[in-house]
Amino acid sequence: MSNRYADVHRILTFFSAMLLAACSAPVPPEPGPAIVVALPAHAGTTQGDASRRYPIEAVPRYQNAMSFRVGGKIIERSVRLGDRVHAGQVLARLDAVDAAAQTAAARAALEAAEHRLRFAKQQLDRDTAQAAESLIAANALEQTDDAYRAAVAVRDEAADQFAVAEHTLEYHRLIADHDGAITSENADTGQNVVAGQAVYGVAWSGDIDVVLDAAATDLPQITIGQAAIVTFTALPGRLAKARVREIAPAADPLSRSYRVKLSLSPGDAGVRLGMTGDAELATLQGSTPPGAAAPARGAAPAGAAAPETLLFRTPATAVFHSGNATAVWVVRTADSTLELRPVSVRRYTASAALIDAGLHEGDEVVQAGVHTVFAGERVKPVKPLFSDAAGAGR
Repeated sequence: MSNRYADVHRILTFFSAMLLAACSAPVPPEPGPAIVVALPAHAGTTQGDASRRYPIEAVPRYQNAMSFRVGGKIIERSVRLGDRVHAGQVLARLDAVDAAAQTAAARAALEAAEHRLRFAKQQLDRDTAQAAESLIAANALEQTDDAYRAAVAVRDEAADQFAVAEHTLEYHRLIADHDGAITSENADTGQNVVAGQAVYGVAWSGDIDVVLDAAATDLPQITIGQAAIVTFTALPGRLAKARVREIAPAADPLSRSYRVKLSLSPGDAGVRLGMTGDAELATLQGSTPPGAAAPARGAAPAGAAAPETLLFRTPATAVFHSGNATAVWVVRTADSTLELRPVSVRRYTASAALIDAGLHEGDEVVQAGVHTVFAGERVKPVKPLFSDAAGAGR
């Protein structure tokens, strides 16, 4: 009987354990961090409220194509792409065998003309002395004088031809006119080139400009001497000062935009040709955009720059609106959680917001999806697919 009770007890215990296992819900795994698109905020120094931002490229202030002044076959090239060159340096040579032969022939012709001139001069001196003593007729002296003058003309012509031949021989060497760097190679050794055909492109050493293309509607807001802040993608966190140096008088026939050149301030070392970035032009005080109210009395004269202000440029999608209050989501560095940070927006562009208060240098700001996150949420920040996304509003 005791064995029967023991068996029943074991059966009940087994079914109780099964019932408890079936009723207990599995413990869900801890959710991982949410993925958010975020980028660090960087302050830009502007003269007042900069209203125009443009992509730019660093270019030499002066550059030219190097070409031979005569045609021929290239037999030697002394420099390659990227090499530094100096004024007077020979960059390439043409086959000059024919030119050397022509120079030798011109030299021989000059020597013959000089010999005939010496003979004509001696004959003139003799006939002049004899005519003074009436030993020869006057017309004989005239003929001798005529022969001398003709010999002088022949000698001068031969001298000019010899000079031309020497210059032509010299033109078979391509010589740098200025210090600079080779920016392009357009012909190779063994190639036959014609006079004026580009062989090298040379960028002169010295000042570097940055160029941008502005729309016709932007021209009233751009003037010579206007201040600008330039940033280069290859030099992150570095701000270079510049001023508008030149505005194209006519639009490009294809893009219908106007080329604007800015000169960088002296001492901007590290900027290399071809670097790209952005230029932010300072707003002209006293200028009135179309449809805007006229400036108040006592305003600063046109062209005067407003005090410098630090502005953070973020995409408009990064701004969180709660009524009239504006804020952005900042990723805390300590624990990768979100903090809703109140900010002050100076103004909006077509796709960006200029923030003048509330952010600090390097704060990681969520760029999009601001209405799908919450305060304290643990996140994993990732960069946008296109790195240029942070430059919205350009």
